[in-house]
Amino acid sequence: MDMSSSLDGLRSLLGVNPAAPATTAATTPSRNGGPPPANGGLGSDQATLSSAASEVSETAGGDGVRWDKVAQVQAALQSGTYFVPASAVASKVVDSMLAAGS
Repeated sequence: MDMSSSLDGLRSLLGVNPAAPATTAATTPSRNGGPPPANGGLGSDQATLSSAASEVSETAGGDGVRWDKVAQVQAALQSGTYFVPASAVASKVVDSMLAAGS
C-alpha cells in the first residue's frame, strides 16, 4: 500500500493542503558509469528529517512524562485488558492531519 497517495487522498477529502515536499541539498552521484565521488569513494548521501521527527526527538528527553499513566498502560498491556476504540484512533489521526495542515 502506498502510504503517500493514501495520505494525499485523505488530505484532499478533508480539504487540507499538503505541506511542501522536502528536498535535499545534494544529490548522490550515479554509481552506474558516472564520475566517482570526490571524497575517495564515499557517496554524498543526505537525509532530511520531517518536522514530526524533530518533535519526537524534542519530547524524547523525558520531561513532561506522566509516569503514573505510563504505569497504568503498561499494567493493562501486560494483563491483556488495554483497549482503544477504533473511532478514537481515527479521530486522533484526522485531528493530527488537520493540525499539520494549519
